[in-house]
Amino acid sequence: MASIGDQSDMRIQSGGPFREPVGALMHTSQFSVGTLSLARDLRSALRVARELGLHGVELDARRGLDTEQMSQTGIRQIRKWIGDEGLVVAAVAFPTRSGYGDADRLEGRIAATKAAMQLAHALGASVVTNHIGDIPPQFLPQESPKRDEQQSPPTTDPRWQLLLDVLTDLGDWGHRVGAVLCAEAGRSSPADLLRVFRALPEAAITCNLVTGSLVVHGHDPVEAVDILSSQIGHVQASDAVAGAYAGRGRAVIVGSGQVDLPGVLAALEERSYRGWIELEPVESMGARAELAEAIRSLRML
Repeated sequence: MASIGDQSDMRIQSGGPFREPVGALMHTSQFSVGTLSLARDLRSALRVARELGLHGVELDARRGLDTEQMSQTGIRQIRKWIGDEGLVVAAVAFPTRSGYGDADRLEGRIAATKAAMQLAHALGASVVTNHIGDIPPQFLPQESPKRDEQQSPPTTDPRWQLLLDVLTDLGDWGHRVGAVLCAEAGRSSPADLLRVFRALPEAAITCNLVTGSLVVHGHDPVEAVDILSSQIGHVQASDAVAGAYAGRGRAVIVGSGQVDLPGVLAALEERSYRGWIELEPVESMGARAELAEAIRSLRML
């Protein structure tokens, strides 16, 4: 399950009714769930996902799968388990500690991300979700010119250039292996992500819209859909309550927080989004009941 804000400061709030559903039924074929939120055992998690009526699952390539040790036989076995339950792999999560503009241990991070992208394709997924780290300004700060001196041209921030170079490389790799990196919108602001998308080659990466994380970091998820509409490749439908300042908040059960999920889904529908919508339970002990209620309510939107 994706993190929202600073996990050490999060407190889970349960309960609270989902907003009154209105309108026609929404098809559940777009809904998926992360297997780790259902059970540590993969086969048990797949069974629960099927019983909930879901069609897709997200696998975690850091905590649930070993990208370096996974053999072709192991991949075939996992695909069989998934197929036996009538499911598909909607996405592969690969949450790294640092981003792609952080030079520390960057080569290893790039190699591991590429391995996760290759594994995702082998498992039948076309999306690998992760954050890309801090997004620096494009240019370094400039000193004011002295009297009678002209302003010198701006100097590109080397951190910005490094981030673009790495994401371009990952984009090229993704097109080669058939799975694209999907950058989290939540921790990164929609406006900053848009700067990155515009600076990269077309379709190098896409965006993973994490609705609860957007609220925690002070952004409106509905506005985020408008800003990033053509770049959205995956959605994580979570809810949250913002804290006293950006980055602090708590995850809450879908429908009991500040995310206008009906508005988000309507905005996605207006922009003809047809990708996966991943549901994120808050309480691991009650994940099944929480997901069942969320699915029931979302079908009515």
